Amino acid sequence: MSNQSIQTKDNSEWCLQESELCHFETLKKLAEPTIAKLSLEDHPNLLIFPQDLDVYGDKIGDDHIFEVKGNKVVTGNIMGFIGCGNTKVSISSRFAHDNNDYFLHYMLRKVFAINLFDLQFNSDEESIFDFLIYMFPAFLKRAMQQGIYKEYQTRKYNDANVKGRIDVSWHIRQNIPFAGNIAYTTREYALDNHLTQLIRHTIEYIAQHKFAGNILSNDENTTEAVNVICSATPTYQRNERQRVMNQNLRPVSHPYYGEYRPLQQLCLQILRQEEMIYGHDDDDIYGILFDGAWLWEEYLNTFLSDIGFEHPRNKEGKGRKCLFADHTGWCYPDFLSQQMVLDAKYKWYDDWTKVQTKDLYQVISYMHVLNRDKGGYIVPVDWFSNVMPSKILNGKGGSMSIYGMNVNFKVNSFDDYMKQMASAEKKITSVIIVDT
Repeated sequence: MSNQSIQTKDNSEWCLQESELCHFETLKKLAEPTIAKLSLEDHPNLLIFPQDLDVYGDKIGDDHIFEVKGNKVVTGNIMGFIGCGNTKVSISSRFAHDNNDYFLHYMLRKVFAINLFDLQFNSDEESIFDFLIYMFPAFLKRAMQQGIYKEYQTRKYNDANVKGRIDVSWHIRQNIPFAGNIAYTTREYALDNHLTQLIRHTIEYIAQHKFAGNILSNDENTTEAVNVICSATPTYQRNERQRVMNQNLRPVSHPYYGEYRPLQQLCLQILRQEEMIYGHDDDDIYGILFDGAWLWEEYLNTFLSDIGFEHPRNKEGKGRKCLFADHTGWCYPDFLSQQMVLDAKYKWYDDWTKVQTKDLYQVISYMHVLNRDKGGYIVPVDWFSNVMPSKILNGKGGSMSIYGMNVNFKVNSFDDYMKQMASAEKKITSVIIVDT
């Protein structure tokens, strides 16, 4: 059976070639479960972003990675890489050119505030897995905002300062004849624990990486977080790495330390990279997946916030609005300014006839309830112009617009692509400012 990756793009379909029909049964296996079911099953080598699948109430977990219809495979908004056994599927963004997925990597770079870049830009497994290292500082800083992770641990002591349960058998072995010490055990909050050790092992792994070592000192906050972890783990030993990884197979469940769970999973993925690339059990599902709708929305927030747009967040309960006068019925518009409701859509909305009815009703409802006279959608497009005629609503009036942001540039390097995207961001924000 061939182990060559099947290459495709998001929101597209492809017919299996004769040489790919041997993968048909495995493709059906990957297509059958919802993303939520996949995330709940025991697939330690599968990482899905966002990890909170209902982060904005969009029910991402109800979607499938792709669908199998006859001999066709139909993709949706999911990008990245997934495999099972010898079947490997790489899903680039629909704006990728010549196997270089600059658009996906640009969004990841912006969302995770990555300043260092020396990577391939396609969607094969090694490229995507390498990218995890560059995401580590963002996850570390987000977790450390909740304070360093602590947990109760049982510790043994043999001294004169008894502050726990006397361990009689150990005391007899250690302290006969009696010389003043008492052997005892106690439970205490410890900074040096299985999770901080895992983070420390990841830091040491990255520090030795041929390209990525200096991301650990890229900014003051990252440097401080790294120093705190290193100070908290004086018992670190390189040869204990596999044992520490095994101790972290159960995800963190403490409600206060919610941001440590994705960091824990990311650390495990980074430390397992070679295992994930070169060796898998036949039934093991592995890969890195990104929901394009979530990533597009998070990317837009990196510059729409600069022109006065609020980005309500369901998970954090921030910026929520009320549908009813009695302060019930919470809603979370994607982006909201004093004049406009703006909905982020990772869809082919290049014409008003393409806009789904449910999306129309949602924005119109928000405009009415929140007393905004302008609304619309912001979508990635591949047309040269981002100007489209607005529509005027009946009844109480108001206008709706589709703002197409050109993200499709044929360039010779990622540096050139970044310059084009910076220009596109300025252009789209200037159009929106004029409208508001």
